[in-house]
Amino acid sequence: MQSFGYVKATGTEKALAGFAVNARFIAGGTTLVDLMKLGVEKPSGLVDINLLPLDKIELTPSGGLTIGALVRNSDLAWNATVKEKYAVLSQAILSGASPQLRNMATTGGNLLQRVRCAYFRDPSAGQPGGYGCNKRAPGTGCAAMDGFHRVHAVLGTSEHCIATHPSDMCVAMAALEAVIHVEGPNGKRTIGFADFHKLPGETPQIENALAAGELVTYVELPKPVEGAKSAYLKLRDRASYEFALASAAVVARVEGGRVKYVRVAMGGVGTKPWRSHEAEAALMGKEATAANFRAAAEAAMRHARARRDNAFKVELAKRCVVRTLKMATA
Repeated sequence: MQSFGYVKATGTEKALAGFAVNARFIAGGTTLVDLMKLGVEKPSGLVDINLLPLDKIELTPSGGLTIGALVRNSDLAWNATVKEKYAVLSQAILSGASPQLRNMATTGGNLLQRVRCAYFRDPSAGQPGGYGCNKRAPGTGCAAMDGFHRVHAVLGTSEHCIATHPSDMCVAMAALEAVIHVEGPNGKRTIGFADFHKLPGETPQIENALAAGELVTYVELPKPVEGAKSAYLKLRDRASYEFALASAAVVARVEGGRVKYVRVAMGGVGTKPWRSHEAEAALMGKEATAANFRAAAEAAMRHARARRDNAFKVELAKRCVVRTLKMATA
C-alpha cells in the first residue's frame, strides 16, 4: 500500500500552488486510478481539480469553440453545437469507452491518456526480472518489440517504443487543428495540437509537451470551414468497448467534384494522434474519386514500419482512410 497526499483545489491558483514534486492532477481519474492500482503511477500527492470553473463549452467571438478541460466526454459528444458544427468530434468520442466512462472522463484527461501496451501496464515492467519498458524505466528495452505487438503502432515508432496512442477524441482534434491552452508556474501559454503529443524517439518516457506543474485549462477549436463535412470511422476487434486497430477522422470540402480542403488524421496506428499531411497533399485539388482516395491512403501509410504481428494494420488503415473519405465527401 502506498500512501499519498490529497488536496481539493477550489481555484486554478490553488491547484497550481498545491502541485508538489511527483504529484498529479486528478479529475475523472478513469486512467490515473487504474495506473495507480497497477503500480505504474506512484504519485506523492493528488490535486483534485473538479471544483475549478473549467467545465464550460462556449462559442468564441471568431466563431470557434472553447472546451474546458473538465468538460465530461458525454457532455461534449452530445453538445448541440459540437454535433452540428464539429460532427467528427462527437462521433469519435461516442465510439470510445462505455457510457459510464464517458460520464466520468474529461477533455483534459483524454488528452493525457497513457498507452495501452500490456508491458507498460505490467506491475513488473522496468523492474529487475520484469519486462523491459523504456516508458517505465528508460534503458530497460521494449518487450513489445519481440513480444505481443498485434495492437501496437506502425507509424512514428522508434527502436525504443512501439506503443500506440489510444484516444479517439484526440484523432478528431488533430483533424480539427485544435489548440491547447495550459497554465502553470510560469504563466499561461498555448500549444498547437500537432506539437502537444511527442514521438517516442530516444525519450519515450516523455509523452507530451507539458512542463512540470502545468495544467490543461481548455481546448480551442477554430471556426468550422465553410461548406466542409466530416466523419470518423473506427475499426476494432469488437463492436464496442474496444480500442481502435485503425481509425480515421476526415474534414473535407468538395467543390465542383474536386477537393478544395481536406484534413486527415488516423488513430490505432501511430504512437501519437497521427495527422497525415501526405494524404492531404495527395488529395488537394484532385477529383473526389475512389482511385484518388486510395492514392491518398497509400501516401498516408508510405512510411509505416510493420512488425511480425501488426503488419495487417497497414492495409486495414488504408481501407479505413478510403472509407472515411467517402463518408466525408458523400
